[in-house]
Amino acid sequence: MVHIHPDFKTKKAFKEAVAQGVKVEVFNTLFPLAPSGRACVEAPADYHRWYAEVEYKDYIVTKVRA
Repeated sequence: MVHIHPDFKTKKAFKEAVAQGVKVEVFNTLFPLAPSGRACVEAPADYHRWYAEVEYKDYIVTKVRA
């Protein structure tokens, strides 16, 4: 799965941050990640309480799809 930085405790806080233009980076520690595309992210990193499908460009989230 793909993770985000900074890590958000709630999906609502994540969606609001992206909508406000906060730069949220996507990354994967196990497998290479394409510089742009779609991914399913899980957060927070230590508990995995929520998931979201995102679009990203140059490893920065541009849109939260679900």
